Amino acid sequence: MQPPQEKLTSTTPTCGDLRVLVGDAAEADMTAAQRIYAHHVLHGLATFEETPPSFHALVTRRVSVTAAGLPYLLAERDGEVVGYSYATEYHSRSGYRHTIEDSVYVAEEVRGQGIGSTLLQALISRCETGPWRQMVACIGDSANTASIRLHQRMGFRMVGTLGSVGFKLGRWVDVVLMQRPLGLGDRTTPIDGR
Repeated sequence: MQPPQEKLTSTTPTCGDLRVLVGDAAEADMTAAQRIYAHHVLHGLATFEETPPSFHALVTRRVSVTAAGLPYLLAERDGEVVGYSYATEYHSRSGYRHTIEDSVYVAEEVRGQGIGSTLLQALISRCETGPWRQMVACIGDSANTASIRLHQRMGFRMVGTLGSVGFKLGRWVDVVLMQRPLGLGDRTTPIDGR
């Protein structure tokens, strides 16, 4: 089931009086997404990729996400792409079909201005219209307090830490696992895909 495609407007001003517009990412937006992601790949621990993927690789990933009926969202401020978010299946085995994983990436020059919150809230809202019941966050680096706090504000709770499962930028890196229910969560049994 494909969530509805729509343009959302943030109700929270981010930088000055400028508002963030969040909507569905298109193929042409992958140039900006590739630039944002490449910075995280080369300089950060939010992803364990070490070589930035090409524009075409990101286009393929976006198509895969949307073909699964999941949202791939883009944030714009003053006509400039400032971040993106998307959900993917948590695992491919059918028993996990009601659980998804979130990803949020914000341009380095606008971090700390509420864009990540706007993107994650829009992603959660969109995913709650679908058949999914749980959202998981796998946060690279247990010292990534900004991402951990962002997820806590959005209703995620800590469920564990995988110690030293990644090695990047010359050091071992933990993964913090967080989770939140979507919609009815586990209070009812899914019926008819809901």
